[in-house]
Amino acid sequence: MPPIKTFYQRNLPHIQPIGATFFVTFRLFGSIPYATLRPLRASYLQTIAKIKRENTSERNMLLWATQLAYFEAFDALLDQIKSGPLYLQETRVADLVAEEIHRFDGDLYQLICFCIMSNHVHLLIDTSLQIPEDWDGFDTSLTSFQPLDKIMKRIKGPTAVYANRMLGRSGQFWHRESFDRYIRNNREFNNVIHYILNNPVKAGLVDDWAAFGHTYYAHAAK
Repeated sequence: MPPIKTFYQRNLPHIQPIGATFFVTFRLFGSIPYATLRPLRASYLQTIAKIKRENTSERNMLLWATQLAYFEAFDALLDQIKSGPLYLQETRVADLVAEEIHRFDGDLYQLICFCIMSNHVHLLIDTSLQIPEDWDGFDTSLTSFQPLDKIMKRIKGPTAVYANRMLGRSGQFWHRESFDRYIRNNREFNNVIHYILNNPVKAGLVDDWAAFGHTYYAHAAK
């Protein structure tokens, strides 16, 4: 069994510690025009390169802050765009995605909260329930563990097929790369919950997150 990948790089870095809690954002293919995203991404890459060249004692903190700022700007673009694919605003499609997210709750992860917007999804999950009690914290060859990249394939793959069928379309449904970051402390955990739940409020769709039909919070559901 090959070791579980805890880091890989595509357009974005993906740091995925075994058993961590993850904030994930995934979006519809074509939801942000390349011409719109290109200057934001170019500025991000320039800043990251500068931080790495300087190699100061605050390097890791600066890299983290830059990645967070990039995500917030990226997410603001998703909320502002009113054209392009908005398939998730159809209740039947959003219900399909919600059902698939719930499917793995209690098996591959503990589902904490999610919000399904018109062109993207925010998700917070805790994967620690997959960790056996006798795990030493170092073994990366756990045979039954499903890392985040595989979890996302299991969510995005079927929903793409069934959503396309519902909509009578073909072709790529989701953008291949998701944005993910692992939660480092309790303060960040609570901030992310607030961020996810209030996404439709920030977008001006509702006054109270609980009034939005495709927001879920496990604590509120109990």
